[in-house]
Amino acid sequence: MPRVIHFEIPAANAEKVVKFYSDLFDWKIQKWGSEFDYWLVTTGEAPEMGIDGAITPKQGPFQTTVNTIGVGNIDEYIEKAQAAGGKMVGEKTAIEGIGYVAYFTDPDGNMFGIHEPNTHAKYHEG
Repeated sequence: MPRVIHFEIPAANAEKVVKFYSDLFDWKIQKWGSEFDYWLVTTGEAPEMGIDGAITPKQGPFQTTVNTIGVGNIDEYIEKAQAAGGKMVGEKTAIEGIGYVAYFTDPDGNMFGIHEPNTHAKYHEG
């Protein structure tokens, strides 16, 4: 059964938000690579309950936290989400060495992501 595996918190000022969550919850937060403004958030250690996530650049004033659900086959779930009334936001994207992601809004306009792990995923432009 697919489960929430990741969250993303949008931030207009990533450094301020990183400090806030680090100070408040003692989360370990580190920037991922140098090409992106993307901060990985580790919220605890196994076997504690919970998931990890990220802090991302805010794309607009009404952007909210996005939960990502892990799936076995992203293409299958893209079709299922659309058939159930979801609207795809953007295109399926490869995250090199990590997998594939796609984002949707549900029938009430709430955004969520789906992720298929695949270490062979490669990003291709245009």
